[in-house]
Amino acid sequence: MSEPSSPRTPTLGIRREDKHEWERRVPLTPDAVAELVGAGVEVTVQPSTIRAFDDTAFGEAGARVDEDLSACDVVFAVKEIPISMFRRGGAYVFFSHTIKGQSHNMALLQKMIDLGCTLIDYERIVDDAGKRLVFFGRHAGLAGMVDTLWAVAKRASAAGIATPFDALRLTHEYADLEGVRAAFGDVAEAIARDGVPKSLAPFVIGVAGDGNVSRGAQEIIDLLPVETVEPSALAALVAQPDPPRDRIFKVVFREQDLVEPVDPAASFALQHYYDHPEAYRSRFEAQLKHLTVLVNGIYWTSAYPRLVDKATLQRLFAGASTPRLLVIGDIGCDIDGAVECTVKATTPALPIYVYDPADDSVRDGWDGPGVGMMTTDCLPCELSKEASETFTDALKPFAAAIAKADYTQPLGPDTLPAAISRAVVVWRGELTPDYAYLQSHL
Repeated sequence: MSEPSSPRTPTLGIRREDKHEWERRVPLTPDAVAELVGAGVEVTVQPSTIRAFDDTAFGEAGARVDEDLSACDVVFAVKEIPISMFRRGGAYVFFSHTIKGQSHNMALLQKMIDLGCTLIDYERIVDDAGKRLVFFGRHAGLAGMVDTLWAVAKRASAAGIATPFDALRLTHEYADLEGVRAAFGDVAEAIARDGVPKSLAPFVIGVAGDGNVSRGAQEIIDLLPVETVEPSALAALVAQPDPPRDRIFKVVFREQDLVEPVDPAASFALQHYYDHPEAYRSRFEAQLKHLTVLVNGIYWTSAYPRLVDKATLQRLFAGASTPRLLVIGDIGCDIDGAVECTVKATTPALPIYVYDPADDSVRDGWDGPGVGMMTTDCLPCELSKEASETFTDALKPFAAAIAKADYTQPLGPDTLPAAISRAVVVWRGELTPDYAYLQSHL
C-alpha cells in the first residue's frame, strides 16, 4: 500500500523590476513576505541593487534570494514582464497594460497564450461594484501634482515671473512623503503671506476626474491655502478685476462637466455615457481657458471623447492675449489619448516638455511658446517605498490564495477569490470570457 502523497508546497516568485532606473517598487514588501512564509508559502525574490527594499530585508523575512524563478508556481511583478521570461504553463500577476487592446503589448499577450500561461492583471482586481481594490493611483496623483507644480515654476520663470513654487523640487528629490509635506508647508506660508503673482491671479488648478489619481493630486493641493469652486463659478471668478491672491482655487471636473450629449434634446446620464460614449462630445473647451493648470486623472479609452485635443489648444493660443494655461499635468499619460498633445512619456529626470499649438511642435524643457506638458508615466516610482507599502496592504489579503491556487486545473468558481477571478485575463493559454474581446486585437 503506497504512502499518501504530501501536500504540495506553494511557491511564489517576486521579479526584479528593471524597466528603467526609476522603477524601485515591489508588489509585496518584506513584511508581507514574512507572513506568506509563515503561512507555508515558499518565496523566491530576484536580487536587485535599486529596489526600495534591499535583498537583505527579503532574506531576513524568510525568502530565498535567487535569480532563477523558473520553479515558482506564480510570479508577481509590478510592470510588464519581458516576453523572454515567460515559461510554458506559468502564472503571472502584474500590470500587463493589455486590457484596452494596447498594440504595443499585444505581442506579450499572444506569447502568454501560445505558452499556455495564466495572466492576472492588478488593474482588474475589483469588488462586486467594479471598484478597483489594488492600485498605485493615489501615489501617481501625489507625485504628479508635485511635479506639475514644479513645472509651473519653471514655465513661469521662463516668462520672467517668480512664484511661491520656485522652491519646490521634484518628488524623487525628497526623502519621503513627509519631506514633500514639509516643503508644501513652506509654500503655503509664502502664498498666505505674499500671494501669487498678480499676473497669475486667480491661480486656478483644474482636476479632471474624481478617482484615486484625482484624490492623490487633491491631497497635495489641499496642503496649500485653497478654496474649492464649482465649474459653474469659474467664469465669474476669472472675470473679477482684483481676484484674491492669497489662495489657490481648485475645481474638480466630473464626467457631467466634461461632456454633453450630441443630441441637444438629450440630457446627461452617467451610465448611458459609460455604455454609449459615442453619443457624447466634449464640452470642456469653455472651461479650459479659465485654468492656470490642468491635471488629468481620468480613465480614458479611444471610445470616449478627448479631454483636450490639439484643435482646442490651437484656438486657445491663437488669440491676441497670452492664455492663462501654463501647464497640463497628464498623470494618465495615454500617448495620443485623452490629452492629444501627450505625444511621449517623460521621466522623473526631466518631466516636462513644451507643446506649441502654433506649429504642432514639441521641445524638451520649459522654454518657448505653448503649454508645458508633464507626462511622466512612472510617477509612483518617485515615492517607491510608500507606494509599495500601500499597494502591498491592498494585495496582501489575496496573496496567499493566489500563491496556493492550482494553475494546472480548469478555472472554477472556488479556484480564486472572486475579486481575483475577475482579474484573470488568460487562464492556461485561453482568454477568459470577460476578456474575449481582446482576440480581435491580437
